[in-house]
Amino acid sequence: MSKRRYDSEKAKNEIMDQATKLFSEKGYNQTSVQDIAKASGFSKGHIYYHFENKEKLFVLLAQKTMKNWHEKWLKLEPGYTSAEEKLYGMANHVLYNYQTPLLKSGQELASNPKSSQESVRQLYELAIIPMSAYRSILKEGIESEEFKNGNLEEWTTLLGSWLGGLCQLTYTQELSKLEHLFEQAVSIFLKSIKTED
Repeated sequence: MSKRRYDSEKAKNEIMDQATKLFSEKGYNQTSVQDIAKASGFSKGHIYYHFENKEKLFVLLAQKTMKNWHEKWLKLEPGYTSAEEKLYGMANHVLYNYQTPLLKSGQELASNPKSSQESVRQLYELAIIPMSAYRSILKEGIESEEFKNGNLEEWTTLLGSWLGGLCQLTYTQELSKLEHLFEQAVSIFLKSIKTED
């Protein structure tokens, strides 16, 4: 690999790191490409070369954040021995990993009428990752006969909606005080899907 290519990759990573900090601190709308250029030490032209525009840079950062969320879960998952345990573990994972540094900036971009439909679509598609993780646990439970043979897609949607709704409380309450509520949500959900003893 040439030195030039290595330097280019290094520059790209530095731009991404500085952009993440700025989006997290100032928000999406208040962060300009000029701000990112100044913080990273690279020209605006360098930024446009790597990312085309601010929106595409942000979407890439949001995708990276969601990938990290999923990788964290995959490291935790083997520690649970049943689908039921995994649901409780997932609820806790969602609680403590919902408010990422880029969350508010992503909401700004998605609600801005000037944002491209493609960027907004890509942000909304990030929800596929946690929904797929919920679906995988529920499918495992059905296959192991821990759970009834029910409508997997409906259950996934309901679980995602329920946990997502509870996540709104993370803005106003301490996370540790919400643990019981997230646990209770899973307990109530399990009552309707668990196989009868």
